Amino acid sequence: MNRSIRAGLLMWLIGPLMVINFVGAVAMYKLAWGPAEDTLDHNLAEIAYDLRAMLRDSSEGVDVDLPLAVERVLRTRQEENIFFVVRDGTHVIAGDSDFPSLLLPGSERHPHAYSGRLRREDVRIVAMEVPLESRTIQIGVAETKHERHALQSRLLSTQLALACAVLIASALAIWFAVRKELLPLRTMQAELDARRPRELDLVSEKVPRELASLARAINGLLLRVEEDGKARHSFLANVAHQLRTPLAGLKAQLSLLRDKQEGNNDTVPIVDLVLNTTERMIRQTNQLLALARAEPTLRAAKQMHPLQLDALISEAVRDFVWAADQKHIDIGFELEPCRVMGDAFLLRDMIDNIVDNAVRYTPSGGSVTVRCGMSGDRAQLTVEDSGPGIPVTERDNIFSRFYRLDTATPGSGLGLAIVRDIATTHNAMVRVTDARHSTGALFLIQFPPVDMWNPMQSQLPLTPSAG
Repeated sequence: MNRSIRAGLLMWLIGPLMVINFVGAVAMYKLAWGPAEDTLDHNLAEIAYDLRAMLRDSSEGVDVDLPLAVERVLRTRQEENIFFVVRDGTHVIAGDSDFPSLLLPGSERHPHAYSGRLRREDVRIVAMEVPLESRTIQIGVAETKHERHALQSRLLSTQLALACAVLIASALAIWFAVRKELLPLRTMQAELDARRPRELDLVSEKVPRELASLARAINGLLLRVEEDGKARHSFLANVAHQLRTPLAGLKAQLSLLRDKQEGNNDTVPIVDLVLNTTERMIRQTNQLLALARAEPTLRAAKQMHPLQLDALISEAVRDFVWAADQKHIDIGFELEPCRVMGDAFLLRDMIDNIVDNAVRYTPSGGSVTVRCGMSGDRAQLTVEDSGPGIPVTERDNIFSRFYRLDTATPGSGLGLAIVRDIATTHNAMVRVTDARHSTGALFLIQFPPVDMWNPMQSQLPLTPSAG
């Protein structure tokens, strides 16, 4: 699967942003929790200072002046349990006897805060030393961490929610920015996709700097393709044109020779064979010339103008009367006035080839009917014959060059390819179905409306079908 530039840009922009955003969220949490914990530790240290104020040093020892009512107030906190101890070395003067050993700050005389465990709960402990005249007293105060944990959770969830919101907003901004900046590339792609197969106009180079080199490369390729097509088209047309005159002369000379050799049983068959071969060469040369003219190009499409399709068909069918009569084929036409946008030479070639195909493959005693008229706002041409018909499985192939269903019938396999190319140039649709009232085939060519014809529009599909 091809890699997507958009996906790559989004991955490289949003991925690092996500990491940076969450690292920033953790850092902000740390920065916010530090002062909050210091404040809570300070509140806990206030209790230690209160206990220090209640110490009484006498000759009998150290005592704590802590009435029961004051102790109850001291131990009361919302959602928290308060513990304390006052020690003289290992001797407990007041407070909780199971209070853990204190981690004192050494030589420092201010409270030291740290975390510990008491009665199977996590607690925060503040420890301090109080120097008296005769000894040093240790004071420890602890509280459970329910409120601290709740505060930590609120801070963390707030920071994560803020980080997610910033990430989503940043991702949307990046997505819109990437989409907007890649829009010229999509526009270029849409322009190229909308072109007809042989439309070789240069793409616009008024694009962002990064796409300018791509546009120039595409234009260079289009110019080379156009030059190659022109050279091939010109070569084919010139060869066909140069062959027509000598072949026509050769045919005339062979006809004259045959007339002079009339009655010579040894010579006449040979002359007839050469004459038939020459006629096939002339037909194939004419088809090559028609094929060269029929190749769809935008230049040819832009030179089209309104024509009477019925008049063109009437002229073309008359040229096949003699050939049909030779095979005892009933050829007729039913013509209604209809106009198309087209090129007279190309349309005449198309009509000649599709009618010739019908006459050639219709057996002796059969019929060929050519019709034209309007179907809604579209002109259409139909050619129906009583020949062997075209199998449904072969209808996708008959418009290919040099493809022939019946190799016993003389032909080059170019006639229907010419029909297809000319129809493509005229934005016409070609369809093959079974004949309506007999065995055989029916070719339908439907043209776009004259007032809606556009040389820049995409070609209509070539759809041989069973109807």
